[in-house]
Amino acid sequence: MLLRLGLVAVSICLALGGAAAQDAVAQFYKGKQVEIIVGTSAGGGYDTYARLLARHLGAHIPGHPEVVVENMPGAGSGKATGYLYEVAPKDGTVMAAVFPGVMLDPLIGTVKAHYDAEKFNYVGSANSDVYICYLRSDAPAKTFADVLHHQVIVGASSAGGTTRDMPAMLDNLLGAKFRIVTGYAGSKEITVAVERNEVNGACGIGWSGLPTLHPDWFAKKFINVIVQLSAKGHPELDKMGVPRSTQFAKTDEERQVLELIQSQSTFGRPYLLPPGVPPERVAALRKAFVDTLRDPTVVAEAKRMQLDLDYMSGSDLQALITKLYALPPNIISRAKAALIYPSPK
Repeated sequence: MLLRLGLVAVSICLALGGAAAQDAVAQFYKGKQVEIIVGTSAGGGYDTYARLLARHLGAHIPGHPEVVVENMPGAGSGKATGYLYEVAPKDGTVMAAVFPGVMLDPLIGTVKAHYDAEKFNYVGSANSDVYICYLRSDAPAKTFADVLHHQVIVGASSAGGTTRDMPAMLDNLLGAKFRIVTGYAGSKEITVAVERNEVNGACGIGWSGLPTLHPDWFAKKFINVIVQLSAKGHPELDKMGVPRSTQFAKTDEERQVLELIQSQSTFGRPYLLPPGVPPERVAALRKAFVDTLRDPTVVAEAKRMQLDLDYMSGSDLQALITKLYALPPNIISRAKAALIYPSPK
């Protein structure tokens, strides 16, 4: 009887402690504004997801703060990531939606990262994307096999962004002949360049956003999707017969390196908080993130917008980052070398 009474008392204390923490979180966020900084320009896929999330996230955060979106493009989302790490308040009122490549930059990036990716607090990922390479139908190559023999020009952001790192990886590991033109602010600017025929296409673009933003491209057969940059692939692309990059690997080590670099597609649209945010607020925002993406209203809105919501929880994303940073040194060093792109003469 005494043991039972003791267990009941412990349960009550834990419940009261949890309720007190929840009340403290609600009291903190009441009347405040939460800012989502998007590390790309307005109008692209990352921006579209962030604005969908912002419209509903406040209803699921204790205290119901207002949620706003600000764009901070630059350095392949590195500018927004650096701001979050070094400048943004560490109180849970600022989070960032960034390219997944910046999470791997300290590990395998070609540009020195001024942040520790393992110290961020990960809120979650809005979807597990599959990156693709696509080319205009009038490009010198029609398939990925053709790109192994014919040079094509692709538009990109900068080192650390998937649109630059993925084609560099394919050049170095598989012998592709992508010529990379950097300097575009985001996917929106790259697609404009494709339409103007400034470049032949792009690599490292998320499949989930492309049909939504450019349905006419597929209706008019304006582009060809030539390869999937994913180990698992996408059912729709598999049905279309689009090959995966790992099918072209000549050794097991090449395949492992491809999978490491392409692992960022697993956490395709990550949301993160700076280091130092109080744990109870991190937990509340992680729960609110998942609850928002499960909300029937949000699911219906995403379906109308043709957006996938194959989300990953913050704790699972945190564990994945830890796992990647513990990979063998030979795989990490070769992956790092694969992302070096020498500018053409």
